[in-house]
Amino acid sequence: MAAKGLTKWIIVITTISATILELIDTTIVNVALSQISGNLGATIEDTSWVVTAYAIANVIVIPLTGFLGSYFGRKNYYFASILLFTLSSFLCGNSTSLEELVFFRFIQGIGGGALLSTSQSILFDAFDIKDRPIAAAIFGMGVIIGPTVGPTLGGYIVDNFHWSLIFDINVPIGLIAAFLVFTFIEKKPEEHNIDRKKIHIDTLGIVLLSIWVGALQYILERGQAEDWFEAKHIIVLTVVTVIAFVWFIWHELHTEHPAINLRVLQNGTLAVTTIFTFIMGFGIYCSMYVYPVWMQQFMGYTPTLTGVSLFPGALLSAVLMPFVGKSLQRGVAPKYLIMIGFSMFAVFCFWMSGASPEAGFAFFFMPLMLRGVAMSSLSVPLSNQAVSGLSSEKMPQGIAINNMMRQLGGAFGIAMMNTYLARTFAANRGHLISYVTPDSPDVLDRLNAFISGFVAKGMSLADAQHAAYGMLEKMVDKQAYLLTYLESFRLVGAFFVCILPLLLFVKPVKVTAKIDDAGH
Repeated sequence: MAAKGLTKWIIVITTISATILELIDTTIVNVALSQISGNLGATIEDTSWVVTAYAIANVIVIPLTGFLGSYFGRKNYYFASILLFTLSSFLCGNSTSLEELVFFRFIQGIGGGALLSTSQSILFDAFDIKDRPIAAAIFGMGVIIGPTVGPTLGGYIVDNFHWSLIFDINVPIGLIAAFLVFTFIEKKPEEHNIDRKKIHIDTLGIVLLSIWVGALQYILERGQAEDWFEAKHIIVLTVVTVIAFVWFIWHELHTEHPAINLRVLQNGTLAVTTIFTFIMGFGIYCSMYVYPVWMQQFMGYTPTLTGVSLFPGALLSAVLMPFVGKSLQRGVAPKYLIMIGFSMFAVFCFWMSGASPEAGFAFFFMPLMLRGVAMSSLSVPLSNQAVSGLSSEKMPQGIAINNMMRQLGGAFGIAMMNTYLARTFAANRGHLISYVTPDSPDVLDRLNAFISGFVAKGMSLADAQHAAYGMLEKMVDKQAYLLTYLESFRLVGAFFVCILPLLLFVKPVKVTAKIDDAGH
């Protein structure tokens, strides 16, 4: 039954706060790795496990939230997860070694995994079924704000405070959220008398899920750093992933009480929506990965300024979401909104691919606003479509699978883009170096100009020559980076154009109260 009055909006604030907390923590640490590395006396490569540990735990727990909510009771599980997330955040901020920090980040990921899907399920239940598009719009705000605020907040903290504040800032927010959950979120009728002895625990399914999802996430997170299939353990993990995945699918479809009810994908709307959600995750995280790296490494922006540049587009997206939700309520077909979203993403990417070294802040304003339009046009209809036609009983499973697909889409996007950037940069640099030859008049003129400048500043001729070659190498690297990032934006833009024909498979679903009541 839908919540009413003030209680409804307290539930909205609570669930959105929890969603934003979870998504902020997927990105906030990225900009602090150098500071953490220096403070704890570890290499950057080892410190990156702080990111990997959270991602692995997160993506394992997300698809299990439906089962865990049924077993412990949704309110109990949600409340306990917020407390676990809060406690582990405190322990992360007070870690004195990298090993401690990685361990507590893994625990934080376990707690955080429940926040996304369970928040969405509770939020949707707080609204009448006819108002679900509005609930989808509100949830979409959290999905957009979290990844956008993460790097900004992380950059500000790194620039002005100690890295531990990245984790400590979660503690008061988490405690307030836990209090609100305990006080205002009611248990569903079936939660009052849970007989756990009658609930079958699909141990094999949970183990197989943990193996293939954990191994896959490790491969995606660490593949490029470890040279992909040149590393034997990556090959072994790939084989393990494939075997565990196939076994998991077969087992879940043949067991009477699966940990993850894959049969909900028989709902064609949900099945197609998960594909588009995967693609949306790919787009969100891909663009959020390429843009900050481009702005900081090439344009010379600080982490804080890079984050600030993203705010107008994120704000526009948040403002537009309620209007998109209203459009769905009035009968606008979801596929038209999704088409606008993917088209705007493509325009954003192609616009960015035309940037020059002289591009100023104003150049990036319009494409980032278009990205904001894209986010609102995608997030709301996809969140709403994921639950259309599902009973209340099946809704948590559908939401969990859909959210897992978004996270996996992001992981694939970042892994592919990271590899593409590294290899394309090497290829572009090699191509440019081939033109830097001793007999080239332009090269000689540039070198002589550099040498003359350094000698005029008091350098010896030998030191001036060495410095001149260093300057020339930096110029080549900068040009190679420019070409690489422009090509990467073009590639992602082309990807979005190519998937537009898939929109033919999106069918609107008219949801009635009878469908919702079927699960009770």
